Amino acid sequence: MTSVTPPRTAAEECARAALAEHGSERGPLLPVLHAVQEKLGCIPRDVIPVIADGLNLSIAEVHGVVTFYKDFRSTPPGRTTVRICRAEACQARGANALVEHAKRQLGVEFGETTPDGAVTLDEVFCLGNCALGPAVQVGERLHGRVSPPRFDALLGELR
Repeated sequence: MTSVTPPRTAAEECARAALAEHGSERGPLLPVLHAVQEKLGCIPRDVIPVIADGLNLSIAEVHGVVTFYKDFRSTPPGRTTVRICRAEACQARGANALVEHAKRQLGVEFGETTPDGAVTLDEVFCLGNCALGPAVQVGERLHGRVSPPRFDALLGELR
């Protein structure tokens, strides 16, 4: 009897390509995960066993790394990611109030995406813009001295 190999998904093919590119590096797990996320926007659950097998790791080890680091996502992000700095300098300049405002305005918590798929809200612990806190990154663009009204204006530009 011949065994039938199920067809590979595009995500699995992406993981195998990342393994081929980074698998022989020293400590290859993080480079492989970054390559997969760069290509797919997230680390889908179905690629974790592929990566684990390719690096001779347990599925639990790979899953643990994906869930430990905030930079890795298990679901695709929204069209735009809004990151709010939560470091001490930004907190001293009103970041906590801005965070609560942003959550209310978007109707999501950190790590979640708005129902329309437009915005993912994330927290970071330094954007390197400490003198101009609170700092917010919208997509690739960094903004300083973001107040709740300014946050609303930045959201308005997205929509």
